[in-house]
Amino acid sequence: MKVIHTARETQTKVLAFKRAGKKVGFVPTMGFLHEGHLSLVDLMRTISDVVLVSIYVNPTQFGAGEDFNKYPRDLQRDLDLCMAHGVDLVFVPNNLEIYPDDSSTYVVEEEVGNGMCGNSRPTHFKGVTTVCAKLFNICQPTFVALGQKDAQQVVVLKRMVRDLHFPIEIVVGPIIREKDGLAMSSRNAYLDAKQRKEALLIYQSLQTARKLVEKNGTNHVERVKAEALQVLTGGSHLRVNYIEIVNRETMSPESEIVRGRSLLAVAVWIDQVRLIDNFCF
Repeated sequence: MKVIHTARETQTKVLAFKRAGKKVGFVPTMGFLHEGHLSLVDLMRTISDVVLVSIYVNPTQFGAGEDFNKYPRDLQRDLDLCMAHGVDLVFVPNNLEIYPDDSSTYVVEEEVGNGMCGNSRPTHFKGVTTVCAKLFNICQPTFVALGQKDAQQVVVLKRMVRDLHFPIEIVVGPIIREKDGLAMSSRNAYLDAKQRKEALLIYQSLQTARKLVEKNGTNHVERVKAEALQVLTGGSHLRVNYIEIVNRETMSPESEIVRGRSLLAVAVWIDQVRLIDNFCF
């Protein structure tokens, strides 16, 4: 496994692989890897000849007062996990490599990122699209693996890839959960025992909604949202940021629940920790 710190060397190596006819699978991460990330690495291994992982905590996708400075970091642990999962290249840039001092170019998606996380974190997706456009140009992948947990981000990046004609196929991996149902997230490391217990209400709310739709045949958006919200109100540490039912391809609000199309998306605060999850009906 080769660890690279510069954009130039990364691009040079990847282009050499591609000239040799090899397919490159790319997993962009902010590090502090967990089984969700590693499932994407394993997925890329099945369809690619070369697997490339980036580890970079991107400052532009954090808003004022958010957790950029305390975001969990453990590079050696991440590299050990990459090695164990057969990663070929790891790109670990510093900030100046991605954002030169006089950097003045940004990428903005103006439709599917507007609601939900776009409302509560208005600069977030601008940071995501900008850094991913840079990483896609540097890493020149054939495939990019993204996780379904970040459902709105997936749709934003699919739209960017389509609109800007990146020659990339985005592959979406399923949400990976702890045994008790909590969606895996690097931010789970922030939770103490009481907060961790209350975080399970997120998964329980999704299961309540799933039962209403799948077993009871309900397709009424407001009823399903209300029942899921009722579950979330059971926590003393938990505050609901949003709960929405949207079209999974466009992120536009649904007027009724359609199996195979509708998605329930939830974002909550557990004290100062923000967590998201979703379920596709």
